[in-house]
Amino acid sequence: QVQVVESGGGLVPSGGSLRLSCAAAGSIRRVDVMAWFRQAPGKQRELVARIFTTDNTTNYADSVKGRFTISRDNAKKSVYLQMNSLIPEDTAVYYCYVAGLTPMLRGFDVWGQGTQVTVSS
Repeated sequence: QVQVVESGGGLVPSGGSLRLSCAAAGSIRRVDVMAWFRQAPGKQRELVARIFTTDNTTNYADSVKGRFTISRDNAKKSVYLQMNSLIPEDTAVYYCYVAGLTPMLRGFDVWGQGTQVTVSS
């Protein structure tokens, strides 16, 4: 089984910064993509940023481009989200998502438990 654990959420004033971390552990042969999603109250879960481990290609939601940066550490099977210039609209529960292959050559995709990010105005 594969698990992911997130950390780094909290309360920050508008204009502030936070760094989210996510580490994957368990039966992993290969990680293909790591991503951050978020869900605000009353809204659907949306993709914030993702990184493909094969070529480091990254994608960002338009609303966070230029403010957020996704990065990874292959050796630690970890992904990070540096969030700068935070605004109240960034307030949400942020979820880590990891997909890849197990040693038995089975695909997997797992979600973290979520970490709350609150930006005060």
